[in-house]
Amino acid sequence: MVDFSLWDIVRNLLLALRWTVGLSLIAFIGGGLVGLLLLMLRLSKLPGAGVFVSAYVQLFQGVPLLVQLFLAYYGLGLFGINTSPWVAAGMGLTFYASAFLTEIWRGCVASIPRGQWEASQSLALNFAEQLRYVILPQAFKIAVAPTVGFLVQVIKGTALASVIGFMELTKVGKTIANATYSPFLVFSCVAIMYFVLCYPVSLYAKSLERKLHAPR
Repeated sequence: MVDFSLWDIVRNLLLALRWTVGLSLIAFIGGGLVGLLLLMLRLSKLPGAGVFVSAYVQLFQGVPLLVQLFLAYYGLGLFGINTSPWVAAGMGLTFYASAFLTEIWRGCVASIPRGQWEASQSLALNFAEQLRYVILPQAFKIAVAPTVGFLVQVIKGTALASVIGFMELTKVGKTIANATYSPFLVFSCVAIMYFVLCYPVSLYAKSLERKLHAPR
């Protein structure tokens, strides 16, 4: 058994927390970019675009994130591509986040009254101008709160990256627990750090929802 003081445990977990935050940002930003591209593709009404995006969303929403991480880490090796835990975790979480964000944003766009589309058409705006000047500004106000709220799910989802060897908060906590034989103490610290990271995001999402949906 390795003798760790409480400060040693907290210090090592705080160092690991940086990787959890970094992976969360990569997944959220990457997923947002891919999700926005998929949303535009779905709204474009190109032949087959709706079917492709729908299949993509159903696939990555229907397959457990843990399985997606395994496939990203081990599956690419079948094609001779050596994948690090960083790359595999980033890819898996990005695809996972993009599927959910695409569906969140599609619902927000669908909630815009049909009359707004018709009104913008009467102004002789093309499809891109309709989205830019009329539809997306309104959908943005609806989408902000659920998008920020989804970030909490991404942060918690990073814990699954520990199964492919990514040294984030949960993985480092498990390593310390095995070395100190103090799993309750270590994972209590891990739980507190996740809470401190996620709770402000949840509060911010609720605050945004109240502001953007306040009666005028």
